[in-house]
Amino acid sequence: MQWIQAIILGLVQGLTEFLPISSSAHLRIVGELLPDSRDPGAAFTAITQLGTETAVLIFFWKDFVRILTQWFRSLTKKVPSSDPDARMGWLIIIGSIPIVVFGLLLKDQIETGFRSLWIVATTLIVFGVVLGIADAVAKQRRTLDELTPKHGILYGLAQSLALIPGVSRSGGTITAGLLMGYTREAAARYSFLLAMPAVFASGLYELYGALKESSPTVYTMPQTLLATVIAFVVGYLIIGWFLRFISHNSFRPFVWYRIGLGAVLYVLLGTGVIPA
Repeated sequence: MQWIQAIILGLVQGLTEFLPISSSAHLRIVGELLPDSRDPGAAFTAITQLGTETAVLIFFWKDFVRILTQWFRSLTKKVPSSDPDARMGWLIIIGSIPIVVFGLLLKDQIETGFRSLWIVATTLIVFGVVLGIADAVAKQRRTLDELTPKHGILYGLAQSLALIPGVSRSGGTITAGLLMGYTREAAARYSFLLAMPAVFASGLYELYGALKESSPTVYTMPQTLLATVIAFVVGYLIIGWFLRFISHNSFRPFVWYRIGLGAVLYVLLGTGVIPA
């Protein structure tokens, strides 16, 4: 049964990581709805995210190679620091600082208190509404060529909110991008690029702890790795679909989905169907 549950959670992670609906919230909710009703845990979530972020790395491989190459060349003055790809390298670093700081400061809360389903239900609804407002009022004029260090930090602060399940890493950063006037495509693209350092660092840290302690999560290491592989395959397919979707559509379907899911979760918690 645990193998089947790991497969289901891997599918959930792959389907929800890049959509602005919070993969960590879905793993938390689905974990409670499975037969043995248990939280997969922050470690399981972080490790399976290695699968979806590997999908990002492969999908944007040419971009990453170009950015990394130009960033290193800017260090040796072979290209000017104003080079767009070199600048993007620095902006990804700058934007990653907030989540690293808050992740270290709030580690205990991330693994315990923040995982309350009451908090998840609330953040799903509140940040769904914020995303809807941002999408409605956004001017959508700016491209990533206009990204500044100040905006990079603001993106990073928005990403750090995703330490709370229900906020959504992509949802938080995309919302911030829209409010700063970036197009939907630009906001989503930078969201994917910005997530790489933090997610890989967190996932590898949890993986190290998993191998060191032999039993890091409620699932065995082989089960966790299977979920990670499934998340990679499904996530890779979702990236392309999501970028195509937002190029022609608003985020309204995701907004209503978040609000609906949060409302259903309130009912399930209030009636005692699932524990918080």
